[in-house]
Amino acid sequence: MKSDLIPSAFRKGAAKLVGVCILLILGLVSHAWAAEGASAGSGEAFWFWRFLGRLHPLAVHFPVSLLVFAAFLELFTLGNFNGKLRPGIRMLVLAGVAAAIVSTVFGILLANIEDYGGSTLELHRWAGLVTALIGIPLYFSLKKTEHKLSSATVKQYRAVLFVAAFGVSFAGHFGASLTHGEDYLTSVLPWNEGSSYAGVPMDIDLVSYQGTDLSEERQVKLVGQVRAIFAHNCYNCHSTAKIKGELRLDTKEEIFKGGESGPVIMPGDAAKSELVRRIKLPKDHKEAMPSKGKTLSKDEIALISLWIDKGAPWPDAVENQSVYRVAELAPRRPNLPASKAGLDNPVDLLVDDYFSQKSIRWKQAVDDKTFLRRVYLDIIGLLPTPAVYEAFGSDTRPDKRERVVDQLLARNDEYAIHWLTFWNDALRNDYTGTGYITRGRFAITEWLYASLRENKPYDLFVKQLLNPDEKSKGFIEGIRWRGDVNASQVTEMQAAQNVGQVILGLNLKCASCHDSFISDWKLEEAYAFANIFAEEDLDVARCETPIGKKASTKLLWEELGEIDSTANRAEKLRQLSEYLVQPANGRMYRTIVNRIWKQMMGRGLVEPVDEMDNEPWSQDLLDWLASDFADHGYDLRHLIRMIATSKAYQQPSISFEDPLDLVDERYVFEGMVRRRLTAEQFSDAVSNLFFPLFEEKQVKYDPFQLVSSETSKPEYPRASLVQNNEFLKALGRPNREIVSTSRDSQASLLQALELTNGETLNEALRKGAERWKEKYPDGEILIHQVFRQLFARDPHQNEYRIASEVLGESPAVEDIQDLFWALVLLPEFQLIY
Repeated sequence: MKSDLIPSAFRKGAAKLVGVCILLILGLVSHAWAAEGASAGSGEAFWFWRFLGRLHPLAVHFPVSLLVFAAFLELFTLGNFNGKLRPGIRMLVLAGVAAAIVSTVFGILLANIEDYGGSTLELHRWAGLVTALIGIPLYFSLKKTEHKLSSATVKQYRAVLFVAAFGVSFAGHFGASLTHGEDYLTSVLPWNEGSSYAGVPMDIDLVSYQGTDLSEERQVKLVGQVRAIFAHNCYNCHSTAKIKGELRLDTKEEIFKGGESGPVIMPGDAAKSELVRRIKLPKDHKEAMPSKGKTLSKDEIALISLWIDKGAPWPDAVENQSVYRVAELAPRRPNLPASKAGLDNPVDLLVDDYFSQKSIRWKQAVDDKTFLRRVYLDIIGLLPTPAVYEAFGSDTRPDKRERVVDQLLARNDEYAIHWLTFWNDALRNDYTGTGYITRGRFAITEWLYASLRENKPYDLFVKQLLNPDEKSKGFIEGIRWRGDVNASQVTEMQAAQNVGQVILGLNLKCASCHDSFISDWKLEEAYAFANIFAEEDLDVARCETPIGKKASTKLLWEELGEIDSTANRAEKLRQLSEYLVQPANGRMYRTIVNRIWKQMMGRGLVEPVDEMDNEPWSQDLLDWLASDFADHGYDLRHLIRMIATSKAYQQPSISFEDPLDLVDERYVFEGMVRRRLTAEQFSDAVSNLFFPLFEEKQVKYDPFQLVSSETSKPEYPRASLVQNNEFLKALGRPNREIVSTSRDSQASLLQALELTNGETLNEALRKGAERWKEKYPDGEILIHQVFRQLFARDPHQNEYRIASEVLGESPAVEDIQDLFWALVLLPEFQLIY
């Protein structure tokens, strides 16, 4: 390739710029350190160096974009080095090299003059510096291809280019970690979804701390609340991982030492404390703290100020105190309140006690029709038929609601098929998708269906998941198709995270990369748990960088037992399965109780359900249900019955305009949360009433071929057994490549588009209209029948008038289809009241 393809002026200018920048990287950096030393006494660096340093965020985007884009374009020249893209690639490389060196100079200035520190900075600093230095051989290898074009020079040039592109991306990742937090990039990855922290409820009672002296007990509580504020708002910038301004707020010694400008608190005088001044500044002020995220509340600021005014006490007992709320591990059996007339279910006695504390009155239970529809959908996922509604309404027995719950729980096949949806989501089990083709992912449908149908005790259920055979290995082994994503997401760590999340209601995602910012779990504890799933000891890596240490092998709670670190993987999994399911692990049984409560009630006793250290709205109810669950042999159907037969379950449903209110720490339970039909419930209802949404050939797994059923096979495939498709995805079914323990019940734009313009529903309603027209040629009869099938009632006068206008005297298929479509979009059909 001749050099005249690139403008001569540009080549000469680029060469000069590279040379000048090489000198700058030596000269300016030495001046930066000199400036830092000279300004140490004054606390302020020379303004010009500060100005250049703050140009780093602007300049750094050039090498990232230019070198990465050059490497991308280079891929298109692999078969023809002298292609038409060559001049553009050369210009990108030259500009990228120069920009890398300039941005590195500015970055070094920024790091040495501004208030950044910590291990993440060191990784970013050295990655950027090495990348800039790689730019020098890249420049000369590029020049070499101009003078001597051969296979060797081209290979050398391309190798250095791709290394430079990787290096600038690597450095950029740690730069983003400095400015946006260590999990800024990784938090949005599918396997890290749901890792956000909802916060720890904190009841700040400032009045209780008033007075001249505080007892040691009150001091411990006060410091604990102050540390919690620091943990939730300040650790991202001021802890061991990142030390901005040389200030750490995660230990007593570091808090009192202060930062680069000196102490940040003046014990006994909050007004003169730099920390208080900073947290009181407006959010947009350059010195405001926290610099990212929400500002502290008035109560939080007042609490910190009060602590300092009291002399910033820090008793020795504080050192053993957790910053975060930690739920008890052991089971607890609270005493039931005294019996009351009309409250036979223990759940109701505990809810009544809660209602009394909150000054809430019981409401009239929902009517028979509402209850019947609710319990049918919750237990077997189907709508009652008009005949069932009629029979139930005419039943005068006082225990008829308990009877229908028992009857539904005894419908083994329909129960198992419905609850497959819940467990498929949680255990990442699906019928097709990424990983199945490569045989790195394994379905557990047959085992799961059989377990649900036979009502396998939950402790045995978990044991078979953790110490699996060929039929149940998909949960533990079914992550290998993804491989080792990075150092903190090796397959063994992914297995540990999944077990922690599903079985224990525990978020280990942060602790798998560094000591957690949202809990007390440490990096080495997460690796020790992950090591149980490993054939050979794992290398511990912090923020994707090995620390030169092998992981130990331990349970998260060592009091549950000791794993033999010398055993092979199969033996370690067997020990894990034995230790976790023992009655002493009350956390495991509270977790499943909480999940089932949410499935039935729409909101967990603890939210989010994967954060079981958060405070439940009724600790007594959670603990009692878990104890009762254990007393009855870990029987899931018994747990469902206990909830479904309670008066609490039969209260009128409650709606929330803002879904965030459901996870608010001030949430108050009053009844079941009104929610939408799931994708599977909606599909089954439409298929049963009108025409199957899915063809028989789409069914991946047919349990009726494996077991003798007490009921006949349905005329349509149940949606829980159907491979995922665009219709089910639009209505909320996850892809199940990761654990999914909650579905959003809110309507979405995608759902609206699918229900209004989607071919799947449209075609089913059209074919259903043809069938109904043949069966009910008379429009009046058809209107009454469709209302009875959908809503268990006749149409109101106004509804009948509108429907008659739609159908006309001789209804066409299209008119019937329009009527069906309008009715299935009504809230009365789509919501569970």
